[in-house]
Amino acid sequence: MAEKHALKQIALDTGGTMTDSFVIDEQGQFSVGKAFTTPHDESIGILNSLEDALSPWGSMLEESGKTVDALVYSGTAMLNRLLEREGNSNIGVIVNAGFEDLHRFGRGLQCWIWLDYGGRLHAREHEHPTPLVPKKQIKGVRGRINFWGEELIPLYRDEARKAVEELIDMGVESIVVCLLCSYMNPRHEKMVERIAKKVMKEKKKEIPIILSCEHNPVRGETPRLNALIIEQYAAEPSRRHMIRIAERFKEKGVLAPLRILTSYGGTISPYHKALIPTMVSGPIGGMIGTRFLAKEYGIKNLVSSDVGGTSFDVGLTMETYVPTKWESSLGRFILNVPMIALDSIGAGTGMYVKYNEISGRLEFGPESAGYKIGVCNEQSGVEQVTMTDCSLILGYLNPDYFLGGKIRLNKKRALEYIEEQLATPLNTDPYATARGALDLIEMDMRNHLMGMIQGLGFRPENYTLVSFGGGGPLHVAGYVRDMKFEEILIPEWAAAFSAFGCACADHAYRHEKSVDLVIPPDGSMNEAVAMVLNATWGQLKKDISKEFEKEGRDPGDMTFLPSVKVQYLGMLDDLEVQSPSMEVKPDQLNVLTSRYDDLFEQIYKRGTKSPELGYHITKAIATGIVPVPKPKLPIYDLQGKEPNDKALKGTREFFWGGSWHEASLWEMELLDAGNVVHGPAIIEAPATTLLVPPGFKVELDQHRIFHMEV
Repeated sequence: MAEKHALKQIALDTGGTMTDSFVIDEQGQFSVGKAFTTPHDESIGILNSLEDALSPWGSMLEESGKTVDALVYSGTAMLNRLLEREGNSNIGVIVNAGFEDLHRFGRGLQCWIWLDYGGRLHAREHEHPTPLVPKKQIKGVRGRINFWGEELIPLYRDEARKAVEELIDMGVESIVVCLLCSYMNPRHEKMVERIAKKVMKEKKKEIPIILSCEHNPVRGETPRLNALIIEQYAAEPSRRHMIRIAERFKEKGVLAPLRILTSYGGTISPYHKALIPTMVSGPIGGMIGTRFLAKEYGIKNLVSSDVGGTSFDVGLTMETYVPTKWESSLGRFILNVPMIALDSIGAGTGMYVKYNEISGRLEFGPESAGYKIGVCNEQSGVEQVTMTDCSLILGYLNPDYFLGGKIRLNKKRALEYIEEQLATPLNTDPYATARGALDLIEMDMRNHLMGMIQGLGFRPENYTLVSFGGGGPLHVAGYVRDMKFEEILIPEWAAAFSAFGCACADHAYRHEKSVDLVIPPDGSMNEAVAMVLNATWGQLKKDISKEFEKEGRDPGDMTFLPSVKVQYLGMLDDLEVQSPSMEVKPDQLNVLTSRYDDLFEQIYKRGTKSPELGYHITKAIATGIVPVPKPKLPIYDLQGKEPNDKALKGTREFFWGGSWHEASLWEMELLDAGNVVHGPAIIEAPATTLLVPPGFKVELDQHRIFHMEV
């Protein structure tokens, strides 16, 4: 009789290719599921993935879902809607007169931030993104608030009224209002809102009015406006899909409310007023999972590396500090939405590989086959070779075991296409050509890793690397070559590690507000600084409490964490430090500055500190957290180093280092904790493949995480 598992947590990660699910029972045991993403209705792919995850337990969601108390979603649907320009552009925009072209012009940074290093060097590749809203739907209104929040020019009410009337007559479905310096003084935006409501009442038509002072009260006019527009263009249309997912779970008997992972690492309700923080939730899950491992293993410096079908995402945890960047780029638009610092390049298993007739070299990307896999998938209609095709003919992948055998891959067809498209033009052996293509993409991954680490003045020896994603275990040996990391960790559940990270996230809301406060070296302004900080934190706490009340949660259960972004006066980059209390006294500000000094020294070392310049507090931040159950790493008794015979599946040849090697073939799930596997070897699982080349070895620890050594 099958063992009964009472589900406690469900975490989901819906990518462009695959939907991953991660389920945890009351004992902390977990199971991983995979299914193809269904963009037209994500709930279908999600339920298929959960069926796959629960099948080893002989369970169904209708039977075990009633005990679930945490349900977390992450995905790329909103981001894809922006990238593919398939959002709702029927938006009205009101800005200050003279700034009607702000969205169209953007900033110089927007025209190159999305390019690779080579593209940034050459101005001919720079390109401004196409505006999301037509110019005719952008109206200017005279009036001006200055940097300090003082009214320089009163708002021209008649112009505001005319702007609203014209937009409503155009039939726009929402109006966003973004006026200069409203984060310091929201008076003019509030006046526009009152005028708009009167006009709508007269016209007997009601549409949402979204104010930047309420949505995102932070400095930076261009990114603030972009955030408002993208919220209505891409995030808001996705709300009904999120609600549809929540309803499907209720139909299946899951009573836990659906929460969506945010870019800053918390989770929010699909009914939250702003969904734009959830647009890049997928890659963020991996960083949260990495942070979880760092705490469990006591690791200070850790590199997160995620290999998916289209991208290679890298993030750093330094001295257990996970940096949050404020200004980021989505769909080529600059946004000021808080986001765990990640950097991505286009390098994934689904990337197309091509021969460039002009240069006489191989190139990959930027296009990807995504869920179609490659020419080896005969039903896909793909006619261009991908990285997966290369891995298949080199013997790394089992053509009969892809996704546990659900999709059969045609190795002969992949070889024929590689010969025709790549090897013949290069006049080379097809296997050496395929290996060269993988070397090319893995070199890009390696250079990306080195650039991020060395850019902070460190070496790989200072870091532990965690490799995950469906393609991470397959490519990690390739992209860490000649990089001497302190350790290399590969979770057995690498293919669903981002979903695992979702389960590690707090149920949290984070609100921020620009304050721009200066603490001089003599402390002469401490009293005024403390007064502004306390008032700002108090208001942010009220706003967060309202969010939890809307969800039916008691704000009294909330843990409130006040913090600030600080930099030395005159610097460009700030760091976040937590406040000792919600109400700081003037003489307690030195605790904030001391914490900043210590953190700055940990990351950038002592010689770069400059407290003699004074301190600049750029933002006040409030985070409200309600406790939710977290996953536990499984603990297994360590067995001997020698793997048991039942895990051995035979042998298979693979190509590495210019020659063929006979590799031992292992079933990942059947290996015991403590086992050591020496290369050449291949360790297979339905959702991923771990390649262990000659000269490498892996050891499976008590938490079922592989430690790779060269």
